[in-house]
Amino acid sequence: MPKRPYWKWLAAALLALSACAGAVAAQTKQVFEDTLRQRVQMCSACHGEQGRAGPDGYYPRIAGKPAAYLYNQLRHFQTGARRHNLMARLVSNLSEAYLWEIAQYFAALDLPYAAPPAPRMAAADMARGRQLALQGDPVLRVPACSSCHGEQLVGRMPATPGLLGLSSDYLNAQLGAWQTGVRTARAPDCMAHIARRLRPGDLAAVSGWLAAQALPARPVPAAPGAPMAMECGAHQAASPPPAVQEARNAQAGRYLALVGNCQGCHTRTGGSAYAGGRGIPTPFGTVFSSNLTPSTTGLAAWTADDFWRAMHHGQSRDGRWLNPAFPYTNFRLISRADSDALYAYFMGLEPVESAPTPHDLRWPFNTQWALQAWRWLYFPSADEAPQTVAPRMTDARIQRGAYLVQGLGHCSVCHMPRNALAGNRDMLSLAGGFIAGQSWYAPSLLNPLDGGVQDRPAAEVVQLLQSGRGGGERVSGPMAEVVRHSLQHLRPVDTEAIVAYLQSLPRVAAAQRPPAAAVRTPAWARAAALYDTHCADCHGAQGQGLRGADGSWAYPPLRANRTVLQATPLNLVQSVLYGGFGPSTADNPRPFGMPPYVLTLSEQDMADVLSFVRAAWGNNAAPVSALDVQRLRDGAAN
Repeated sequence: MPKRPYWKWLAAALLALSACAGAVAAQTKQVFEDTLRQRVQMCSACHGEQGRAGPDGYYPRIAGKPAAYLYNQLRHFQTGARRHNLMARLVSNLSEAYLWEIAQYFAALDLPYAAPPAPRMAAADMARGRQLALQGDPVLRVPACSSCHGEQLVGRMPATPGLLGLSSDYLNAQLGAWQTGVRTARAPDCMAHIARRLRPGDLAAVSGWLAAQALPARPVPAAPGAPMAMECGAHQAASPPPAVQEARNAQAGRYLALVGNCQGCHTRTGGSAYAGGRGIPTPFGTVFSSNLTPSTTGLAAWTADDFWRAMHHGQSRDGRWLNPAFPYTNFRLISRADSDALYAYFMGLEPVESAPTPHDLRWPFNTQWALQAWRWLYFPSADEAPQTVAPRMTDARIQRGAYLVQGLGHCSVCHMPRNALAGNRDMLSLAGGFIAGQSWYAPSLLNPLDGGVQDRPAAEVVQLLQSGRGGGERVSGPMAEVVRHSLQHLRPVDTEAIVAYLQSLPRVAAAQRPPAAAVRTPAWARAAALYDTHCADCHGAQGQGLRGADGSWAYPPLRANRTVLQATPLNLVQSVLYGGFGPSTADNPRPFGMPPYVLTLSEQDMADVLSFVRAAWGNNAAPVSALDVQRLRDGAAN
């Protein structure tokens, strides 16, 4: 056999090395895909790749379901009609327009189904399940499932879902939720009526039979228009959502209500706007917001003077002291003219009769004398003139920003450190604090290394407040709600005034971080591998982040990220545990999502990978412990 020339062996080796290097480059190069598929890939963490269903069967297939059905369910999670804490957190700050777009995306996916599992029930139970699914039970007045969900049980347009390709555990859980009232729909709620008529064992029988059925070759939902056994609110078609941007209302009071995000606290989940009833957690129990509509259970009997007394002095119309969960410590700074404008706006709302929910507070915090004592400690006396900024600050723009931040914007409610009595000598402090009952940390606005913006370009901060993203940062948690419902609606001149004031705040000395070598854990290599598996595709192998097609950050950098570097890892753990979207805003209507890892990573895995992120690339922050993750998971479980 003749020998191969040396140069050919060398060429072959070089080609092999080149191919290997190309493969490595292909694996490590970040390819940005500015598509809806990329924006909603977080959904696959529970619902499987492209919504094919989660591996445990509890998180159902959403691919191919009717768009109106998917949209209805997303809205139900937002309003509380359907209860699932993780889903509610994920979609809470998305616009109806974005939810509709997401629903249409998954509805359009035409993907093969997995083969059904073998039946796990006795033959008699399977026969009963088949009867209920295909024939119903006239004695119990239960129609056949096929009469609404299509003859092939794969759904009916525009809004009735298919029942095949789902696990028996999931189907049984949903029927049980209808039966017990945990899951509800618009009236007439036919599924609730049907589930409550079934006998013991029927839920498991019909769920087991449906789960064992093979799907037809073309599982396409039936056309609309065929007669249905019952008219169901849950299956009514959803109207296309309104446009993202709403017309600006010139009414002064309405604008002030947006500045103060009054609707956020005075609207319970799924309730009428401003009708009250939202529970506000405090260290002493839950305070429920009042009805601001001009009804007999709201402001019908109130005068403008009564309203001013509540805003300025924290005293109700009947003379009772108000709980400081209503931030009259901030509202005392607003002008009488603005108070009267707010009053006029609320009195022009549609009246909603909604009886106030009694506060659920422990003794003695539910007494008037306790409120009087709190006021004596922390509320200025009535003859003290409100002062929003130091007299030396004569810049009109900064004065306006201080008025909005300290007064109607009541930023210190979250960004203030509180003592055991939920007070502070300076009730306008912006030095950072933990938000009671929400397991979030509102960073210090005095410390540029925490949440202060003194060293940030003003335009970047304006963009952050208007759109929820600015520079390499994006808002999350309670701040996402504030941006979506309040800050994005502010006039540009007011947003710029707020930024000017925040940039004028005094700085606090920042504590020195420990060197990188001191925070690296023995599990460094394992943590780095976890990061490479779960995080690097979006945030980069070196934590450099990934920009979108428009140049903004689709996935923010983790290197030198202030949330990553905060002394408390609370917000970082929250974001990784439960994921979420940024707020839908006019400037960013389709935000990218962060998948939740609460179901993917153990507490130790999460602690290791977050410790790696906080120590890598020069971040040099203290490690996260498994106990830190466990405390947050347990505290946020409800």
